[in-house]
Amino acid sequence: MKKALVFAAALAACGTAQAAGVGVRIGTTGLGIDLAKNVAPTLDVRVGYSGGNISHDVDTSNASYKGDIKLSNLNALLDFHPLGPLFRISGGVIFNKNKYDATGTVNGQPGSVDARVESGRSAAPYLGIGYGNVAGTGVNFYADLGVMFMGTPKATLTANCSGLSAGQCSALQGQTASEQQALQDKLDRFKAYPVLNIGLTIGF
Repeated sequence: MKKALVFAAALAACGTAQAAGVGVRIGTTGLGIDLAKNVAPTLDVRVGYSGGNISHDVDTSNASYKGDIKLSNLNALLDFHPLGPLFRISGGVIFNKNKYDATGTVNGQPGSVDARVESGRSAAPYLGIGYGNVAGTGVNFYADLGVMFMGTPKATLTANCSGLSAGQCSALQGQTASEQQALQDKLDRFKAYPVLNIGLTIGF
């Protein structure tokens, strides 16, 4: 958060002659807002935040989970317009606390399992393309399509042995350890998160 405040202060400190805008968007990073300012003829600086909760149930070969995807993304980006105000190339960093929290059952075992999957990087590089100028004057449509390089997600599963006998708890813990390893093996392939956002911007 301190990095974002410094970045926002730098954005506000830029000359007052350039255009600026405020955008509201929705997409794979959640519901969010952007603040952008033109700092050169073809370059804008943009900061924003998006987040939200999405209910999501998952079934694997060994377990069933009911939980929520919790999104929290703070972006600091540069928007480069090489061919005019509408097309842009965007890059920067997205500071995120994205995670998935769920409760599940493993192989019909009594008891439950608490599961959490977290982003591999809290500061994820971002690269993408976009349509529309967030810092442009008037009311405009804008969109982003890109990739957030979040690194390998980390899975943590914990057996909940409340009300179980020692034998049942031991069996559940063994199944939980196996399920965590199997889940982590699958997650190792997902090191990037797709970003698709659309919104409206008001410039001045």
